[in-house]
Amino acid sequence: MTNTIFLGTGFYVPERVITNQALTQWMETSDQWIRERTGIHERRWVPEDGSLTGAKMARFAAEEALAEAEREAADIDAIILATLSPDFSFPGTSVFLQEEMGVPGIPALDIRTQCTGFLYGLSIADAWIRTGQYQVVLLVGVEIQSTGLDLSTEGRDMAVLFGDGAGAALLGAGTDGSRGVLSTHLHADGRHAKDLWCEASSSIKRPRLSQEDLDKGRIWPRMDGREVFKNAVTRMPEVALEALESNGLGAEDIDLLIAHQANGRISEGVRRKLGLAPESMYNNIHRYGNTTGASIPIALAEAVREGKLSAGDLLCLVAFGSGFTWGSALVRW
Repeated sequence: MTNTIFLGTGFYVPERVITNQALTQWMETSDQWIRERTGIHERRWVPEDGSLTGAKMARFAAEEALAEAEREAADIDAIILATLSPDFSFPGTSVFLQEEMGVPGIPALDIRTQCTGFLYGLSIADAWIRTGQYQVVLLVGVEIQSTGLDLSTEGRDMAVLFGDGAGAALLGAGTDGSRGVLSTHLHADGRHAKDLWCEASSSIKRPRLSQEDLDKGRIWPRMDGREVFKNAVTRMPEVALEALESNGLGAEDIDLLIAHQANGRISEGVRRKLGLAPESMYNNIHRYGNTTGASIPIALAEAVREGKLSAGDLLCLVAFGSGFTWGSALVRW
């Protein structure tokens, strides 16, 4: 029986480091305030000159995944790219990544489920591979959040959270049922869509972006922090347990949990609800902030490089974010 295995992982973050102290030049905040509320020490942002696109970062991460897998770009049968910050309104960033990698003709799909984009993409790739439609799928999460943040005191609750970067996984067909993707579990609740969203620009009105939108700050992301926190620390443990139960496993069987890097306090709440030891959870939010669709693949690639995963380990991936959307995946490494 064909199943989906991870052939290689990779990640890329910009060289530009923005410390918490650096943010004080734009807003009233402090290193201590940010660390206590988010666990973030610094994040990476793209250069201000626009020279580093999402497609380029995605390519750098993809090339690292290909190198780890000892494969070539020509081996890729399909591309799935998760992002909430596409390089352009249209077409999607996946085709620009395809052009960067020099693999015309294969399908290229963009996923717009924000923080859970990588898991939604993993579910799609898993279905493609299991049914034999494609043998090798490149799955990428990439974000450029820094150019869309309100860098003022009014916008600081959101602005201090986000970073830029890309993570990639090269997925392939395996025949050893004892390893690979065991299952994926996806959910959404549109009743909370406006609890974490960006209103403008919007195709439901003409013009899509107006001076009023600019004046009223509708171009900046907004969040009901309490509602997001409450749901995140509930939904992520729930969906992790859903995955475990569907495979006849328990939380004690998890060797490594990688949660979407939204907020250090959220991750700690998830860990405690699942009853996991600190060493069973991988976190890197202190280095990169919240990179949305890229956070899980960046963390996964780093965990691999740090030797946090061994053959046969049970890996649990969980995410929650805008939409609201949430999901999980269980992988036997």
